[in-house]
Amino acid sequence: MGQTTDELRQDIAQTRDGLSETLDAIGDRVSPGRIIERRKNRMSVGVRSALDRVMGSAHDAADAVRDVPSSVGGRAQGAPLVAGGLAFAAGFLIAVAFPASEQETELTGRLVEPVKDELGAVGHEVAEHLKEPAQEALAQVKDTAQGAVDTVKDTATQAATTTKEHAHDAAQTVKDEAADR
Repeated sequence: MGQTTDELRQDIAQTRDGLSETLDAIGDRVSPGRIIERRKNRMSVGVRSALDRVMGSAHDAADAVRDVPSSVGGRAQGAPLVAGGLAFAAGFLIAVAFPASEQETELTGRLVEPVKDELGAVGHEVAEHLKEPAQEALAQVKDTAQGAVDTVKDTATQAATTTKEHAHDAAQTVKDEAADR
């Protein structure tokens, strides 16, 4: 036999909750702000990873600087390119091991600021390009959800009508049997 009205109400509530969660997840997924945030996080992790691979930690640099003088003599004998490479590496490690001067910090700020501004502009441009497709996708999801709600509502109405008819028929049968006795 069909479902009771309480079971139908529970099914409708569960369907509504599921649709609500799905709409929230889709909205979060296509939100321009969230898209930019995810990309920014990925870029930040990538830059940190690259810096760690290239530069290592300051502790590693300090250890390497201490070991350079003893190892340069043995490795560079008769190889001027190796000696130059080792000198470059030692200079690089020393530069990493000591904090930047005010002048270096100012220069870095001037170099980083245009890149930061450009990334912000690109982020805004990406958000603008994604706004319309995101709105279209959200409209499609809303239409689909509304269709599902309408279907559930129609099914519930039909089930309620059928249940009402069965109850009426059962009551009539009981009346008829009572009249026959």
